[in-house]
Amino acid sequence: MAIAVAAEPLGDRRMPLYRQLYFQVIVAITLGVVVGHFEPEIGAALKPLGDAFIKLVKMIIAPVIFLTIVTGIAGIAELRTVGRVFVKAMAYFLFFSTLALVVGMLVAHAVQPGAGMNIDPSTLDTAAVEGYVQQSQQMTLTAFVLDIIPTTLVSPLVGNNLLQVLLIAVLFGISLAMVGPPGKPVLHFLQALTAPVFTLVNLLMKAAPIGAFGAIAFTVGKYGLSSLTNLAWLVGTFYLTSLLFVLVVLGTMARLCGFSIFKLFRYLKAELWLVLGTSSSESALPSLMEKMERAGCAKSVVGMVVPTGYSFNLDGTNIYMTLAALFIAQATNIELSIGQQVGLLLIAMLTSKGAAGVTGAGFITLAATLAVVPEVPVAGMALILGVDRFMSECRSLTNFIGNAVATLVVARWEGQLDRAALRRALNDEPALAASPNPAVAGDPRALDVD
Repeated sequence: MAIAVAAEPLGDRRMPLYRQLYFQVIVAITLGVVVGHFEPEIGAALKPLGDAFIKLVKMIIAPVIFLTIVTGIAGIAELRTVGRVFVKAMAYFLFFSTLALVVGMLVAHAVQPGAGMNIDPSTLDTAAVEGYVQQSQQMTLTAFVLDIIPTTLVSPLVGNNLLQVLLIAVLFGISLAMVGPPGKPVLHFLQALTAPVFTLVNLLMKAAPIGAFGAIAFTVGKYGLSSLTNLAWLVGTFYLTSLLFVLVVLGTMARLCGFSIFKLFRYLKAELWLVLGTSSSESALPSLMEKMERAGCAKSVVGMVVPTGYSFNLDGTNIYMTLAALFIAQATNIELSIGQQVGLLLIAMLTSKGAAGVTGAGFITLAATLAVVPEVPVAGMALILGVDRFMSECRSLTNFIGNAVATLVVARWEGQLDRAALRRALNDEPALAASPNPAVAGDPRALDVD
């Protein structure tokens, strides 16, 4: 049963501004900042709203990934394509993740955000960061690899490990393709199941403004905008570096592949505002997969690249790690040799892998990096704990954009990108109608979440 390519509903294009998701999220973020700033106790108490929304989204992530990958792979005539896509995706991730680490290190040297602070590490209160350090001690390479293998075939579908879901989905998709005609009823069932699952995603996204409001109100209420003033130079440097990385590095890559990074921003505006509001790129993962398919990327490519990228393609987290590590070294007057900095870079390349796009993951991976770099005191993390939450939004945004670009690039390299569909999506043009009832046809691209 082929899934029909359906037209994007025109209703959204004519929908009043106040009913569009991105506008609702902007208003919610604004209200959250106001409440958190003027009524910090109330703002801090609204944290459950943000947590509840993220849990709702994470509830649906595993089924979305499983269905997208299995139906995508099972529909591939040549199974070698799966391995080729994976290799190309990992090559892309390795190159740009390493480049992000190098960029963060170079900017730290050029700007020197921690110079002149003259902090004595022994005077820092490390109690607040001990929890992060303990979590980081569990992040060994062996444990990471073994954790990819699930306990049972179905346990990943009730867990929150994206790589476990990816593993069983790929294996099941390959097995389903190898079975041939006897497996068609299973494939037809999974294709039909895709429609209600993505409809559920659409319903959950309606709660996005509430989640963004609660998350932002909590951040501002607990940490306060005044906390930014002491480390404004570091925060500003990180935001500017991430912006330049997205516009220059990823923008150039996008241009080479025939699309505009600015049009991609516009296409994903609702998701970007949602990521900003919740400080979590996972909150927009299902919607990103849906929109990448609608933009012309093959389902098999989307299913392989997006979930893998959420663990291995974290450009924002990588920029943050080297920039923050050198900031701590500068603030505590520690001189690192070239060899020590290269060692820091190599360690960061390992510890940055596997950090999911959830709030706090960047801080945990930073702790894991510093724990094996004795020259930079882990206690120095207390210096940036107060503003880490504000940098988390930038990390999540950069990670999200990086994975969107990666999906389009890998699809282009693989010849699995419908350029006409991409042009229509980025130019906000209506898609070609192929079914009078897209949802019945089972095409998740017909389900608009904007």
